Parts: sequence; C-alpha cells; structure tokens
Amino acid sequence: MTAQLGGESTVSEATARVAEYIADGPQASLPAHVVEKACAHVLDTVAAMVSGSQLPPGQRGAAFVAAQHGTGPATVIGTGRTTCAVDAALANGMSAHADETDDSHQESLSHPGCSVVPAALAVGESLARSGLDVLRAVVVGYDVGTRVVLALGRPPVLTAQSSYSTHAYVGQFGSVASASVLHRFDERAARYALSYAAQSAGGVTSWLRDGNHVEKAYVFGGMPATNGVRAAALVAAGCDGVDDVFTGHPNFPDAISSRVRLPLLADGLGSRYEVTRTNIKKFAVGSPAQAAIQATLDLVATEDPAPADVVGIEIVLPGDLAQVVDGREMPDINVQYLVAGTLLDRRFSFTMAHDPARMSKPEVRDLVNRTTLVADPEVVGVRTATVTLTLRDGRSISRHVDVVRGTVEEKMSPSELVDKALDLLVPVLGGACSQEIVRRVLDLAELPDVRALGALLSPT
Repeated sequence: MTAQLGGESTVSEATARVAEYIADGPQASLPAHVVEKACAHVLDTVAAMVSGSQLPPGQRGAAFVAAQHGTGPATVIGTGRTTCAVDAALANGMSAHADETDDSHQESLSHPGCSVVPAALAVGESLARSGLDVLRAVVVGYDVGTRVVLALGRPPVLTAQSSYSTHAYVGQFGSVASASVLHRFDERAARYALSYAAQSAGGVTSWLRDGNHVEKAYVFGGMPATNGVRAAALVAAGCDGVDDVFTGHPNFPDAISSRVRLPLLADGLGSRYEVTRTNIKKFAVGSPAQAAIQATLDLVATEDPAPADVVGIEIVLPGDLAQVVDGREMPDINVQYLVAGTLLDRRFSFTMAHDPARMSKPEVRDLVNRTTLVADPEVVGVRTATVTLTLRDGRSISRHVDVVRGTVEEKMSPSELVDKALDLLVPVLGGACSQEIVRRVLDLAELPDVRALGALLSPT
C-alpha cells in the first residue's frame, strides 16, 4: 500500500527498522525451524481458542460480538458464526486466554499467541490470504510486540505497584504488526499503524483482581487483538498518522515508562525470532503455577505420598508472580488447589484444572487448608517452584523445578504438542475434525487459503 498522506518528519533508526521489517514481512524467507515453531504456536493457540470458546470468557466475548454486526468473512471460533475481522479478533482473543493454556514469552512477561494469532487469522480470512501469509504475519507479530515491551523496559516486579500490563502491550503491537503484514503495508503505512496502535494501547495490572477471568481474557487477548486489527484497518482505509510514535516529543515510550531503552525496539530483527523463544505450556494453568504442578508430579512419581499422610504443604514461588495464582477463585489459576488436585489424582488433567465445583470438595479443602504459599522476594522474572510436603511420620520431602516442561529450554516433543492440542480440540469438535485441524495447521505454509481452516473451527 502507498499512503498519500501528510508531510514527512524525522524518523528514528529503530522505528524505521521496525517499519521496514513489517513492510518486508509478506515476502520474508523464513528459516525452516522458524516455520515449524510458528506452526506449533498457531496450533497451540487454535486449540486454546476452541476449548476457550466453551468457557465464560469465550462465551461472553462471542455474545458481545453477536450483537454488533451481521455476518462477515471472519470466523467466530466455536460458535458457527462469522463476522467482521475486528469483532472476530476480540471474541477469539478472549477465547484464546479463557483456559490458561496459551503460550508465554518470559522476557517480555507476555502471552503473545492469544492476541497475535486471533488477529492474524481474522485478517487473513478477511483478505483471503494463504497459510504462508498468515505464518509470516504471526512471526512478525511476535517479533514486534515483544520488542516494544522490551524497549519500554518491563516493570521489574509485576505486583509491586499498579502499572501497565505488559501482556496487553505485547498483544497490541504484535497484533497491529501482524495485521499490517497481511494488509501488505509499505514502511510509511506501517509507521502510521504503529502510531494508531499506540493511541489505543491500554491495560493495567488491575486484572489481578479479576475473580472470574473474563476481564483478564479481554486484557490479554481480546482487547489487544481487536485494537491491533482496527488500527491497521484505519490505515488501510486511508487514515494518516504520526510518522514516528516512538521518538520526538511527546512520544509513546516516554508517556508509559521511565525505563525506556529504545534500541531494543529493533534489536535482532530478522535474525532473532521471538516465536522461537516463546514457551508452550505443558499444563493448562496460569503460568506461575506450572512449576509447582511439575514439582508435585515429580514427588508423586518418586515418593508416592498418600494424601492422607500429608500434614503440611509449602509452595515457594517467585516473589513477583506468587500473587497471580494465590487463592484465586478460578481453579486453573489457584496454585493451592492445583497442587492439592494433582496430589489427590496422582496426575494432572485439564478436567481437574477447570472444575470449579471440585474446589469445594472436603478432601480438596482439607489439603488446601494445610497449604502455605511463600513468595520469595529474592527470586523474580522466572517460573520456578519448590514444593515441600510434611508427612505424618515427621519426614519432609521436597522437589524444586528450575525449568518447566514446555519451555524453550525443555521443549515438548511434537507428539506431546499434538496430544495437548487434541485434548483441547476433540471434546468440542470431535476426533475426525480435530485430526484434520492438526494436519492443516502443522502444514500451514502449504494451505492456499486460510479460510479453509476457519471453516473447520466451529462445531457443526
């Protein structure tokens, strides 16, 4: 696209490089390992959207968009309806974060997939783009969104004070970058789209007080996805904007942060692909609880403690993240419940992690009441955990987990990824359809029209 708009202004090297990267996105030649990893994240997010569409955040997002417009080219996943791209991105983004199974990028403290993938699929369907087009857009979205927050200097301690939500900001700029690639913007239009994204960027960490996960799903997934798609659509319709929202006075980074490191905005673009540095969860729970579940499973496997013999449980989590999963009303983000349920079942299951009624069962409450959660102020910015069980005979048994299965350092195998996806897809869409979705997404680069995938993503 060539924008016939206002006068040129000074553009920083970092902003120019980001805009150039977005403009080059439609023709990008991606390394094979990046394509493979991007397909894995699209599959993981598609599975999250399908399963999340049946949970309250997904249902409420879908109910909202059903009242906005008639049919359109973009699928509202899990509903059998279609709508415009802006609304589909909102509903599908909320579904993607509804069940805490979506991916996470540790360095930027974010969940890129739950906004970038819904945005890319909605715009891809609207513009009849290919699977390869969508993959390229997703890769650019992960790269740009995470770098914006790294350039802002993420808050060092999430819960120390009310601050901007890194989760929302990564999603906002990742989604607009992804949508801009699919619109095939030139560099100047890409800069305008980034500026509109900055104007609509929002999200504060008050989502920590959201008891029912609906607002959190909106902040992490639905809001940034729809805002990014809308920002790109405004520019596609001819709206002009600021040439460089990241520098000059006033500018976006200075309005948000006192820790700005602008060179990080373009650092490693085209050589360091952030999708390859993004984790895929083994366990469908809030990220800070994952290591505690793994430690509990290790104890079950090696020590086989009988729940009746456990008189005390201590869970030690990083100081900046313990509050996120401390005694929450939602089972999949309540670490005390998740550890108790895993001990009782001798295994982890999606069903256990999403069963609110079970939280009040006497045997669960008994174990939870014996549990102490410790926030270690000396440990921040990581996903570690130590679980210690005190037994009736006076012994203490303990396991520490430094690296969680599914992280970049401890990757799941391809078969584990497929098993996780099918566990989420099959209950909603059935076995045959779910297998076809897995096949098409893992071979997404060969799909001529992404609308063929959208047609599979609702129950018949």
